[in-house]
Amino acid sequence: MSVEPQALRGPAVTVLPFGLLAILTAFTFVADGPLVEELVLCGVAAVWMSGMLAAPRSWRASLPVTAVFLGVLTAITLVLVIEAPWFGCFTPALYVYAFRLLPWPWLLPGVAAVAVVAGTAQSFGVEKTTFTGVLIYLAVLAANIGPMCTFAWFAWRGDERNRQREEALRELAEANLRLEASLAENATLHDQLLVRARETAVHDERERMAREIHDTLAQGLTGIITQLQAAEHDPGSWRRRTTAATALARESLTEARRSVHALRPEPLRTSRLGEALGGVADRWSTLHGIAVRVTTTGTAVPLSPETEVALLRTAQEALANVASHAHATRAGVTLSYLEGEVAVDVRDDGRGFDPLSPRGDTTGGGFGLTSMRQRVESLSGTLRIESEPGGGTGISACVPLGALHG
Repeated sequence: MSVEPQALRGPAVTVLPFGLLAILTAFTFVADGPLVEELVLCGVAAVWMSGMLAAPRSWRASLPVTAVFLGVLTAITLVLVIEAPWFGCFTPALYVYAFRLLPWPWLLPGVAAVAVVAGTAQSFGVEKTTFTGVLIYLAVLAANIGPMCTFAWFAWRGDERNRQREEALRELAEANLRLEASLAENATLHDQLLVRARETAVHDERERMAREIHDTLAQGLTGIITQLQAAEHDPGSWRRRTTAATALARESLTEARRSVHALRPEPLRTSRLGEALGGVADRWSTLHGIAVRVTTTGTAVPLSPETEVALLRTAQEALANVASHAHATRAGVTLSYLEGEVAVDVRDDGRGFDPLSPRGDTTGGGFGLTSMRQRVESLSGTLRIESEPGGGTGISACVPLGALHG
């Protein structure tokens, strides 16, 4: 254990002890005349204090060294007090040394020893050979030791609070530095996240536009080609086919413009999902000459716009696949309001296909089923495909109620 070397700095330890000792030595000359023993002890005390001040820093920082220094100086003072009680006035210097040099809990015995010297000086005139005198002497010692040790305890508690406060301030400063570093790191991560978010937004928007183009232009162009090819093979239906192709072209153009501006599909602008599915099915049946039955089950509940758009587009894409690939004679569209979710099923009695085949998705260069799946899964939904060669096809899109784009 060690003490701080700066404890032996300042006038309280470099001036006060020597000044008191000089004054008391001079008073001794005036009061009793020159006593060799007292002069020698005063000289030893002065040399002892000077030696401590001149000692190496490592010595002055060592608890054993400072304890020996204070013990010897206290013993010298006690001898002087026994010879001449006015040397009790030197005890303030001893108290200063004790508080400066001794850490807790060694401070208590050091202060108590100095208090014994002070009490001895104060009870110099008490007869200590009698029982009463001894009691008085002990009472004087207790009157010095008790208050000084109590004061030492309060002083230690105050120093301990200051140390804890300084430690807390140091830890707070370190925490602030770590917080600043964390904030700087978070700012960097935030910038990186913003860059990634912009990249993700661009990617999502590209996918959205790709789906919208597929659901509007691609389907419309497919229908137009189908009508024109039918008119080529059946000249008698040329006018009806070209009229249908023209209507498809106008409808596709309108849908394309709305998709670019991220507006709701035309069928959903003035009606809810069930009515919109019925209208899409009627127009598709009229256009392709295939009977379609639309059924709604369960109790209708309000749906988010994203859910309605996704399910309507899925039904449109599924019907477009029926017209292009199924060679079906009948189709059915079922809108089901279930507990906690809503589903749209599109089934046909066409030739079917093998869903596990790499060429199982034969629509739009492979984008048809992919587009439907992306739409539905973006709403935390599922898309199931049931089909087999010669057994027709069923496509089921199921989305949780209240789903929004993730």
